[in-house]
Amino acid sequence: MADTKYIFVSGGVVSSLGKGIVSASLGKLLQARGYNVTIQKFDPYINIDPGTLNPYEHGECYVTVDGHEADLDLGHYERFLNIPTTRANNVTTGRIYQTVIDKERKGDYLGKTVQVIPHITDEIKRNVKLLAKNKFDFVITEIGGTVGDIESLPFIESVRQLKWELGKNCLCVHLTYVPYIAAAKEYKTKPTQHSVKQLQELGIQPDILVLRTERLLNQDLIRKVALFCNVSADSVIQSVDVPTIYEVPIVLQRQDMDAIVLKKTGLDAGSTPEMEKWKNFLQRKADATETVKIGLVGKYVELQDAYKSIDESLLQAAIYNDRKLDLHLIHSEKINDSNVDELLRDMDGILVAPGFGQRGIDGKLSAIRYARENDKPCFGVCLGMQCMVIEFARNVLGMKGANSTEMEQTAPYKVIDLMEDQKNIINMGGSMRLGAYDCAIRKGSRVYGIYGKELIQERHRHRFEFNNEYRRQFEEAGMMCVGENPDSGLVEIVEIPSLKWFIGTQYHPEYNSTVVNPNPLFVSFVKAAIENK
Repeated sequence: MADTKYIFVSGGVVSSLGKGIVSASLGKLLQARGYNVTIQKFDPYINIDPGTLNPYEHGECYVTVDGHEADLDLGHYERFLNIPTTRANNVTTGRIYQTVIDKERKGDYLGKTVQVIPHITDEIKRNVKLLAKNKFDFVITEIGGTVGDIESLPFIESVRQLKWELGKNCLCVHLTYVPYIAAAKEYKTKPTQHSVKQLQELGIQPDILVLRTERLLNQDLIRKVALFCNVSADSVIQSVDVPTIYEVPIVLQRQDMDAIVLKKTGLDAGSTPEMEKWKNFLQRKADATETVKIGLVGKYVELQDAYKSIDESLLQAAIYNDRKLDLHLIHSEKINDSNVDELLRDMDGILVAPGFGQRGIDGKLSAIRYARENDKPCFGVCLGMQCMVIEFARNVLGMKGANSTEMEQTAPYKVIDLMEDQKNIINMGGSMRLGAYDCAIRKGSRVYGIYGKELIQERHRHRFEFNNEYRRQFEEAGMMCVGENPDSGLVEIVEIPSLKWFIGTQYHPEYNSTVVNPNPLFVSFVKAAIENK
């Protein structure tokens, strides 16, 4: 295809309507038609990236292959499109301003007054077009926040300029909410009208409207929205609540959203793709009757999006094992040696979540000890793996007070210690071991059997590591270090082969799990949990 097409997805009325899911679903539909598609997210906050944000603020922090800490929507993009994202796929206001200020300090603007227009908007537009250099047919850009927010105004202005510059190669999709007023027993379109009017006042006329709603809307209401918002009726799409986000592409496809996009960008729509793998996944989910009960132990379990990638990886793994996922979120601050049996005895498998800091560590150690002593399938991710090491050191190796120097710098047995190249770092943002690294797996190990190969690549987000000074003692006692980085010797995977399934990974396998290509570790863990029933 000669020219890259740009699609911008904005939101109105309220936040958290699902712009990321709509963007990913549209991307999936275009990809199914043979187009090369990528998606990027513009976040209006002034943080450089979400790496230093508390999960209570912004949910999960996702990590790209090139080591960028990104918004959790990039996880949706990857899970839907089955392609890796990079630093270029997530840009914040902070990063835009930082780049412009750096250029100003170097004199790149030749002494001119630096302003929002054109300098900030030019930098935003440069980031939009940056991805096109990789020969993508479609670049879908999700604008974070809600139309009318002060923070997102420079992004909206940049879209307005691009719409004029790119002409037919640029398309705007606007997602709004149509609330149902129970007392009046009717849906109200006025919030959508106001949202579109705000967008029009900023110089943008949406080409397609997506209406978020709990129930199916009638055609009279659709025509009303079209009339008041200057959008053709066939370009008003409904996004009705569905049992799983993975049904959204099918819902949009039934309304020909991808065909409408192609027509509006001057391309031939052609026949509708079958999407066999995707529909097979959904069919397996629908056909599953038995459940697998997994206990996720973490300190942010009260937050819906704190462990989003892990939740979705477990769901995918359950479906590929023809089971419904029965996920129990167990707060690590509320579990201890006295109640651990009550909380975990009915679980088929236990996953100990990643995280940072001291809070909730004792609960994770209690859960791991219970799983190890009762031979219950247990999966430790990042800090979860480190807790496996600490628990084993204390209760098997007899190293009283063994700990990570993250929790206790003066611990008598520093079985988890700060990585050597991290010891002089004081800047917290983007300074961890981040992104994809090689891991060599020991032949004959359980993990080797799961992956079926000796060399893998998985993504990291950590500062502390297994202390290799204790490696021999661990292996002699039965905890094997079966995966390591070939360059640094960093221990990536531990397992206890004498148990049914007891594996910890320093890396985050959840970042590498997609709908059509689930991570084998999650699939194997869920399979072991099913067999444990």
